[in-house]
Amino acid sequence: MFNGVMLLWFVLTALSLLFVTVDIRKTPESPVLKWGFVLLTAYTGPLGAFLYVLGCREPLPGLHERYVAVRWRQVLGSTMHCVAGDGVGILVGAVIASFLHLSIVSDIALEYVLGFGFGWMIFQAFFMKNSAGGSYTQALSSTFLPELLSMNCLMAGMVPTMILAKSYVSASGDPFRPDFWFVMSMALLVGFVTAYPMNWWLVSNHMKHGMMTVRAPELPAIKGADESLQTHNSMHSDNENLKLKGDHTMHGVVEKVSGNKLIWMTLLSFLVLALGLTIVATFGGV
Repeated sequence: MFNGVMLLWFVLTALSLLFVTVDIRKTPESPVLKWGFVLLTAYTGPLGAFLYVLGCREPLPGLHERYVAVRWRQVLGSTMHCVAGDGVGILVGAVIASFLHLSIVSDIALEYVLGFGFGWMIFQAFFMKNSAGGSYTQALSSTFLPELLSMNCLMAGMVPTMILAKSYVSASGDPFRPDFWFVMSMALLVGFVTAYPMNWWLVSNHMKHGMMTVRAPELPAIKGADESLQTHNSMHSDNENLKLKGDHTMHGVVEKVSGNKLIWMTLLSFLVLALGLTIVATFGGV
């Protein structure tokens, strides 16, 4: 029964990944977020494809700017970006931990460090440095705290799911078995859900970007779309043939949030993470 469920999941994931990879090419979205949706679909199968269609795919030519301006879609883009980037490091950490036969605590620590490091230094700071004025150093500074808050909430949902599932699925500790990848997919899916509320707060306070629009000059948005996004700043790539319109730039926006609020939200994120780890300690045999 379980093997049949896994087989169905992987077949649906393959079909979903093929659809998103082909279809997203014509969607006027940022290249980074396009890769993000591809990765998210690889992690979460048909759910990733569903979120792409519902949250990013342009319904009609010229409507993308207006379509993605809705807050929940902006937050979807932010959360997807987090899970896609962090997920690469987390999966690498899980594979390494399996090969080295690390303890549960060491496994979790390695996945956190690699997930946060890749998500922050590569997917956030390096790929999005133009949003921080073109400076990688500035991008590292401006994205550190948002990435930390989001990562804590992602791990709070992912870790208990992963550890508890492994206690019931005997072959889930072996990367050469499909059980391993099925469990990790479910864990990242739950992590996406638990990270979404924090990303809502981050986007609402302009600490993270959401969906964006990248449109060639010969494919302009419909008249009035720009006016509907007056609260959104323009972003420009190094390629003069592309025009980027996004939620906002990240350069300097962190200072708009009060220090006390940042402290409380940081503590909240660690509290949520601690709750997830407590579940692991209580029911996961740590």
